[in-house]
Amino acid sequence: MKATKFGILMKNLFAKKVGFLSSSIVPAARGYAKVKRDINENYLIQVKISNLAEVNRLQPSKQIYVVWMITDHEIIVNIGHIISSTTFLSTKLKASFKKVSAWKPIKIFITAEEEADAQSPNEQLVLTTDRFLLDFSHIKQVR
Repeated sequence: MKATKFGILMKNLFAKKVGFLSSSIVPAARGYAKVKRDINENYLIQVKISNLAEVNRLQPSKQIYVVWMITDHEIIVNIGHIISSTTFLSTKLKASFKKVSAWKPIKIFITAEEEADAQSPNEQLVLTTDRFLLDFSHIKQVR
Protein backbone atom coordinates (compact mmCIF):
# COMPACT_ATOMS: atom_id res chain seq x y z
CA MET A 1 0.00 0.00 0.00
CA LYS A 2 2.84 2.42 0.79
CA ALA A 3 4.37 1.88 -2.64
CA THR A 4 1.06 2.83 -4.29
CA LYS A 5 0.73 6.02 -2.24
CA PHE A 6 4.35 6.90 -2.99
CA GLY A 7 3.78 6.33 -6.71
CA ILE A 8 0.74 8.64 -6.71
CA LEU A 9 2.66 11.28 -4.76
CA MET A 10 5.60 11.12 -7.20
CA LYS A 11 3.24 11.30 -10.18
CA ASN A 12 1.65 14.46 -8.79
CA LEU A 13 5.01 16.05 -7.98
CA PHE A 14 5.86 16.01 -11.68
CA ALA A 15 2.50 17.49 -12.80
CA LYS A 16 0.88 20.92 -12.89
CA LYS A 17 -2.83 21.33 -13.60
CA VAL A 18 -4.20 24.77 -14.48
CA GLY A 19 -7.82 25.67 -15.27
CA PHE A 20 -8.79 27.72 -18.29
CA LEU A 21 -10.15 31.17 -17.49
CA SER A 22 -13.78 32.03 -18.32
CA SER A 23 -14.29 33.15 -21.89
CA SER A 24 -16.72 35.63 -23.43
CA ILE A 25 -16.45 33.78 -26.77
CA VAL A 26 -17.44 30.36 -25.35
CA PRO A 27 -18.83 31.19 -21.88
CA ALA A 28 -20.05 27.66 -21.10
CA ALA A 29 -16.68 26.04 -21.81
CA ARG A 30 -14.79 24.61 -18.83
CA GLY A 31 -11.54 22.75 -18.76
CA TYR A 32 -7.92 22.54 -17.82
CA ALA A 33 -4.41 22.08 -19.12
CA LYS A 34 -2.15 19.59 -17.37
CA VAL A 35 1.60 19.51 -17.87
CA LYS A 36 3.82 16.66 -16.68
CA ARG A 37 7.55 16.31 -17.02
CA ASP A 38 8.67 12.84 -18.04
CA ILE A 39 11.82 10.89 -17.33
CA ASN A 40 13.39 12.19 -20.57
CA GLU A 41 12.81 15.78 -19.41
CA ASN A 42 10.12 16.38 -22.02
CA TYR A 43 6.73 17.88 -21.19
CA LEU A 44 3.46 16.01 -21.74
CA ILE A 45 0.72 18.58 -22.33
CA GLN A 46 -2.89 17.43 -21.92
CA VAL A 47 -5.97 19.59 -22.49
CA LYS A 48 -9.52 18.59 -21.56
CA ILE A 49 -12.54 20.81 -22.19
CA SER A 50 -16.29 20.34 -21.92
CA ASN A 51 -19.14 22.49 -23.26
CA LEU A 52 -16.99 23.81 -26.08
CA ALA A 53 -19.11 25.33 -28.85
CA GLU A 54 -18.70 23.97 -32.34
CA VAL A 55 -16.08 26.09 -34.06
CA ASN A 56 -18.33 26.84 -37.05
CA ARG A 57 -20.90 28.42 -34.67
CA LEU A 58 -18.53 31.12 -33.49
CA GLN A 59 -18.85 34.69 -34.71
CA PRO A 60 -17.05 34.95 -37.04
CA SER A 61 -17.19 31.30 -38.01
CA LYS A 62 -13.89 29.38 -38.18
CA GLN A 63 -12.77 25.89 -39.18
CA ILE A 64 -10.70 24.52 -36.31
CA TYR A 65 -9.53 25.11 -32.74
CA VAL A 66 -5.74 25.37 -32.43
CA VAL A 67 -3.78 24.88 -29.20
CA TRP A 68 -0.81 27.17 -28.60
CA MET A 69 1.78 27.45 -25.89
CA ILE A 70 4.10 30.18 -24.76
CA THR A 71 7.48 28.72 -23.86
CA ASP A 72 9.77 29.81 -21.07
CA HIS A 73 11.72 31.66 -23.80
CA GLU A 74 8.59 33.72 -24.66
CA ILE A 75 8.09 31.93 -28.01
CA ILE A 76 4.54 31.20 -29.20
CA VAL A 77 4.24 27.70 -30.69
CA ASN A 78 1.33 26.00 -32.48
CA ILE A 79 1.28 22.59 -30.81
CA GLY A 80 -1.73 21.13 -32.62
CA HIS A 81 -5.47 21.21 -33.01
CA ILE A 82 -8.30 19.98 -30.84
CA ILE A 83 -10.27 16.87 -31.63
CA SER A 84 -13.81 17.29 -30.35
CA SER A 85 -16.73 14.93 -30.00
CA THR A 86 -20.12 14.44 -28.43
CA THR A 87 -20.96 11.31 -26.52
CA PHE A 88 -23.97 9.14 -27.17
CA LEU A 89 -25.78 10.08 -23.96
CA SER A 90 -24.59 13.68 -23.79
CA THR A 91 -24.93 16.74 -25.94
CA LYS A 92 -21.92 18.38 -24.29
CA LEU A 93 -19.18 18.96 -26.79
CA LYS A 94 -16.00 17.58 -25.27
CA ALA A 95 -12.50 18.15 -26.51
CA SER A 96 -9.16 16.63 -25.67
CA PHE A 97 -5.59 17.10 -26.75
CA LYS A 98 -2.21 15.51 -25.97
CA LYS A 99 1.24 16.57 -27.08
CA VAL A 100 4.82 15.93 -25.98
CA SER A 101 7.16 18.89 -26.22
CA ALA A 102 10.82 19.48 -25.48
CA TRP A 103 9.95 23.12 -24.81
CA LYS A 104 8.84 24.15 -21.32
CA PRO A 105 5.36 25.71 -21.48
CA ILE A 106 4.41 28.62 -19.23
CA LYS A 107 0.97 29.33 -20.72
CA ILE A 108 -1.52 27.41 -22.88
CA PHE A 109 -4.20 29.06 -24.99
CA ILE A 110 -6.67 28.15 -27.74
CA THR A 111 -7.74 30.14 -30.78
CA ALA A 112 -10.26 29.54 -33.55
CA GLU A 113 -8.48 29.41 -36.90
CA GLU A 114 -9.12 28.76 -40.59
CA GLU A 115 -6.26 26.22 -40.81
CA ALA A 116 -4.67 23.80 -38.34
CA ASP A 117 -1.15 24.76 -39.38
CA ALA A 118 -1.50 28.49 -38.65
CA GLN A 119 1.90 30.08 -38.06
CA SER A 120 0.64 32.72 -35.62
CA PRO A 121 -2.54 32.99 -33.58
CA ASN A 122 -5.31 35.29 -34.75
CA GLU A 123 -7.07 37.67 -32.42
CA GLN A 124 -9.99 35.29 -31.72
CA LEU A 125 -8.71 33.99 -28.37
CA VAL A 126 -11.13 31.32 -27.19
CA LEU A 127 -9.61 30.01 -23.95
CA THR A 128 -6.45 30.71 -22.00
CA THR A 129 -4.72 29.74 -18.80
CA ASP A 130 -2.88 32.15 -16.57
CA ARG A 131 0.88 31.86 -16.73
CA PHE A 132 2.04 28.98 -14.63
CA LEU A 133 5.40 28.14 -13.24
CA LEU A 134 6.80 24.69 -13.73
CA ASP A 135 9.76 24.33 -11.45
CA PHE A 136 10.87 20.73 -11.38
CA SER A 137 14.51 21.56 -10.63
CA HIS A 138 14.27 20.59 -6.95
CA ILE A 139 13.09 17.06 -7.78
CA LYS A 140 15.64 14.34 -8.46
CA GLN A 141 14.41 11.89 -11.04
CA VAL A 142 15.16 8.20 -10.76
CA ARG A 143 16.41 6.69 -13.99
